[in-house]
Amino acid sequence: RMRRAVALWLLTVATLLRVSLQGPHQRFLLRELLRDYNPMERPVANDSQTLTVQFSFTLMQVMDVDEKNQILTTNAWLQMQWYDHYLQWNQSEYPGVKNLRFTPDQVWTPDILLYNSAHDKFDATFKTNVLVNSSGFCEYLPPGIFVSTCSVDVRWFPFDIQRCELKFGSWTFDGWLLDIQMKEADVSGYMPNGEWDLLEVPGGRHEVFYDCCAEPYPDVTFVVTLRRRTLFYALNLLIPCVLLSSMTLLVFLLPANSGEKISLGITVLLSLTVFMLMVAEIMPATSDSVPLIGQYFASTMVIVGMSVVATVIVLQFHHHNPNSGHIPRWVNLVLLQWVPWFLRMKRPGEGVEPTLSSSQADSQSAVGDTPIHHHLPASKFGSPPLEPPVCPEPDPPTSGPCGSEVGVGRSAGVYSNSGTARSVAVDNQLQALLAEVQYLVERVREQDRQLSLAEQWQFAAAVIDRLCLVGFSVFNIICTIAILMAAPNFGEALSKDFL
Repeated sequence: RMRRAVALWLLTVATLLRVSLQGPHQRFLLRELLRDYNPMERPVANDSQTLTVQFSFTLMQVMDVDEKNQILTTNAWLQMQWYDHYLQWNQSEYPGVKNLRFTPDQVWTPDILLYNSAHDKFDATFKTNVLVNSSGFCEYLPPGIFVSTCSVDVRWFPFDIQRCELKFGSWTFDGWLLDIQMKEADVSGYMPNGEWDLLEVPGGRHEVFYDCCAEPYPDVTFVVTLRRRTLFYALNLLIPCVLLSSMTLLVFLLPANSGEKISLGITVLLSLTVFMLMVAEIMPATSDSVPLIGQYFASTMVIVGMSVVATVIVLQFHHHNPNSGHIPRWVNLVLLQWVPWFLRMKRPGEGVEPTLSSSQADSQSAVGDTPIHHHLPASKFGSPPLEPPVCPEPDPPTSGPCGSEVGVGRSAGVYSNSGTARSVAVDNQLQALLAEVQYLVERVREQDRQLSLAEQWQFAAAVIDRLCLVGFSVFNIICTIAILMAAPNFGEALSKDFL
C-alpha cells in the first residue's frame, strides 16, 4: 500500500509539472479555438452587428512609374486590424500564452483588395500569418508588390507632379456588414527613388451607393503624390534642345558665300527630330494633352524651319542676278534705308572718300596715254594745213623730179594725191580707235553698274540676315522662358534638383 501511495503521488506531481509547461497550453488552446471555428463565418457575436476593420497602408518604395502604359508599381504593406469574437480566451487558464498565430486559411480575414489592380493575378499580397491576442484582437499585415493603374498626366513633363490612387475595399461585404475605417498612411520606412520625390500620401474614406442596393460600399483611397526629378531629363533632353535652338542663330552669322547655311539649318532640324522621337517613345500615345517638352521641341522645330526659309530668301537676295533690272523701290526703302537705320548697320565703305575702281583707273589711264590729237587731221583741230616738203637745191635735170619744171609738176601732183589718201587712212583708223575706246568705256560702266547692283543686293541680304538674327534670338528666348516657366513647379524643381 505504501508503494502504491508513493507511486500515485509521484504520478500526480509529474502530471502537474507537465500541465505547467507552455507547449501543451498552446496546443490545447489552438485545438479548443479551432474546434468549431468556421473561417467563412463573420466573427461577430450578433449577425446584425457590423464588423469594423481598421485599415492602414505602409509605403516602402515606389519601384516604377510607367507613363507609356500608365501603371504604378509600389512595394507596400497593408495593415488590417479587427476583433474576432471566436478567438478569445482567458489568459489565466492558459498561462504563458499571450498571442497566437494563424494562417489566413484557418481564420476569417477580410477580403480587402486593390480595386485598380493591374497585376496578372490581381491580388499581389503575400499571405502572412494573422496575429491574435487573448482579447480577440487580430492583426494582419500582408506585404506585396502592387501594380496599379494610374492616370498619368504628362502635360507638364518633365516638371510634372503625378497623383496615383490606390483604392482598397471589400470585394463582397457591404458597409453594413464590414465597415472599413482608415488610418493614416505610414511612410517612415520609405526608400527614396532616383526619379521621383515622394511629396505625401494622403488618404480618404468614401462610401459609394449603387442604384440596386440601399447599403453603402465603403472604400479607402490613398493618393501617392510624386514629383519628378528633372535633372536627368534636363541634362539629356532640355539642354541639348536649348543648344540646338541656339545653333539655329549661327545660321544667320554664317557668311552666304560659304555655301553651308542651308546644310547647317537642315542638320539642326534633323537633330531636333531625333530628340522629338526620344520624347515620343517615353510619352503615352494620347491626344488628351501635349507634354511641355513636346511643346518646346515643336516650337524649336518651327523656329528652325522658319530659319531655313529665311536662309533661302537671304541666299536668293545675295546671289540675285544684277541683269534683272533695278532694285525695287520697296527693297530700296525698307531693306536699304529703314531697317539698316534701325539695326545701326552701315554699307561697306560708307563714310570713306570714294576712290576710283581699278577698272576705271585702267580705262582712264589707257585713254589718257593715247595721243589721239597727234593722229587726228590738222584741219579738225584748227592747225595750219599740211605743206609740201621743201626741195633741196636744184640738180641737173637728170638728177630727179625737182630738177625741171616737168619734174616739179609731176612731183607736186603725186604728193597731193598721196597726202589725201594718207589723211583718209588716218581718219579711218582714228574713227575705229574711238569706237573701240567708247566700247571699252561702256563696258566698264556696265560692269560698275552691275557691281553696284550686286553690292546693293548683297547688302540687302546682310540686312535680312541681321534682322532674322535679332528676331529669332528674341523669339527663341521668349519661347524658352514662356514654355518652361509655365510649369507649376518649375521653380521648386529647379531649386531642388539643380541647387
